[in-house]
Amino acid sequence: MLGYIESRIVRPLRENQTLLILCATTLVVMMGQGIISPVLPLYAQSFGVGTTLVGLTISVFGAARLVVNLPAGFLSERFGRRLLLVGGPAITAIGSLLSGLVPNLWLLLVFRFVSGAGSAMYMTGAMVLLTDITTEENRGRLMSLYQGSLLLGVSLGPAAGGIVADFFGFRSPFFLVASLAALGTLWSFGRMPETQERAEGRPSSLPVGGAPARSSETWRTISSLLLRPDFALVSLLSMSIFLSRTGGRLTILPLVAENRLEMSPGQLGGIFTLMTLLNLVTLAPAGTMIDRLGRKAVIVPSAFVTGAALVLFALSNDVWLFVLAAVIHGLGTGLVGPAPAAYAADIAPAGQRGVSMGLYRTFGDAGFMVGPILLGGIADVTSLGWGLGADAVLLVGFALLFAVFAKETLRREEIVPVPASEETG
Repeated sequence: MLGYIESRIVRPLRENQTLLILCATTLVVMMGQGIISPVLPLYAQSFGVGTTLVGLTISVFGAARLVVNLPAGFLSERFGRRLLLVGGPAITAIGSLLSGLVPNLWLLLVFRFVSGAGSAMYMTGAMVLLTDITTEENRGRLMSLYQGSLLLGVSLGPAAGGIVADFFGFRSPFFLVASLAALGTLWSFGRMPETQERAEGRPSSLPVGGAPARSSETWRTISSLLLRPDFALVSLLSMSIFLSRTGGRLTILPLVAENRLEMSPGQLGGIFTLMTLLNLVTLAPAGTMIDRLGRKAVIVPSAFVTGAALVLFALSNDVWLFVLAAVIHGLGTGLVGPAPAAYAADIAPAGQRGVSMGLYRTFGDAGFMVGPILLGGIADVTSLGWGLGADAVLLVGFALLFAVFAKETLRREEIVPVPASEETG
């Protein structure tokens, strides 16, 4: 076990300094999002508003990401990846600091939007950088390490946020997030290399970004990507995954646990922690499978497993069945992990990687926003079980379309054995 961790996690990070820097920054930045999660609804409620406006403080963050993803991709092509990886955490720090100082909900919404814009810049920049430094042969493994740092940060955050809020009040977690984001800004500024030249083979004497691309050329790239069945399908699949995450897991599952099974918040929190741990445990083997078996060979079965778990959740009338569904769901979502992003990176045109990954992330964040509204509305009209059933149908349906019409991007015939010390690229 220790040998596996050394070869699949420690060694790649040690031998790829850019990946190590990115993972460390992501861990710090994503801790900030986790810190806010248990406190934000209570903080918003303290301004004397109803549940709808409380929910808006969460949705506005996703709306900012949806709006900013594609422009962030443009910026990465024009000015380089460092602009996003340094500027994103800086903007998040400002938005978080001001969120902790606001006198009313309306200003909180404004600065939550600012924080979401910073998050979009950083996450888009990180995806583009990963596309730059990986190849088809190692993309799954290295992206799984990045996603592991993301999940670990989100997992560590809530406990810290709750403790800080208990001792210092609802505003204090925002100041902690601002401090972490500022730390991430300084770390990125001092350590994060520019990777655009490496990706495009540009001589180092030329300025990053070179001449600005014509807007007509950029829009032609977007149109061509949307017209490609493989890119459109993987983007729609990503949308369904994010939709399931916010609409199924974060919105309907807590209601099923409380209303149908009479579970306490502590019990549900423990089950959610178990699901996250299973995600982390499966990431490393998932990365290896993605690179050895192919992207589709991991994406499609994992989506089916996740869909089966959603059906079990919908049918669960006992706690043991709910827990079983949680285990299957944790394994399924952990296995699919970075596979769709690796697939999108494989087909991103050279010189337009920022635009491609920004567009891909836009689909995901659209699902992030629509999920709670769509599945919640279905559950209101029918039942919680049918809401989860609709979630499963959407996820499996897009996976089936992807299985039939998308082409595998991993060219197995080109893969040759390499020494372990060289496999991280």
